[in-house]
Amino acid sequence: MLISELQEPIRSKLSGFHTVTPLPVQWGDQDAFGHVNNVTYFRWLESARIDLLAACPSQVTMAGSGPGPIVASLTCDYRRQLHFPDQVLIGSRVDRIGRSSADLVHAILSVRQQEVVAEGRCVIVVYDYSQQRVCRIPEDLRQAFTESMALARQQESQQ
Repeated sequence: MLISELQEPIRSKLSGFHTVTPLPVQWGDQDAFGHVNNVTYFRWLESARIDLLAACPSQVTMAGSGPGPIVASLTCDYRRQLHFPDQVLIGSRVDRIGRSSADLVHAILSVRQQEVVAEGRCVIVVYDYSQQRVCRIPEDLRQAFTESMALARQQESQQ
C-alpha cells in the first residue's frame, strides 16, 4: 500500500515511511486481558519487514542460500491498547545503513483509533547462508536502501 492511498489524518501519522502494510486484527490475537497480545506485534513487524525488503529488490533474498537478511535485534514499544475488531497499518522505513547491517523503523497504527499504538525497531544483518557468516551489504541493496530512505524523507517533507 502506498502512503498516497491513505486518508488524512492517517497519512500524516505515517508520513516518512516507505511502505505501509495493512493487516487485520483477528479475534485470536487477543489475550486473556482482552487486548492484542504482545507477541502478535512481532509477527506483524515480520510481515512489514518482508514488505519493506520486497520494495528494495536486490540479490539479497529469503531463499535460504546465498546472501539473505537475518534479524540481529528487534524491539517494540507499546503506546496504546489494541482490541478486535480493528485493522493496523504498519509504516516501515530504513533508518540507517551500516557496513553489514541496517536499522529499520516501524510504526503500527490502529485504523479504528487513528493513532500509533506501537513502534518497532529492527536491526537486520546481511548473512551469507552458504558461507554461514555475516557479509557486507551488497551494492544493489545499499542503493535500494538509500533510495528508500530518500523516498521516505521526500514523503515526509511533502506533508
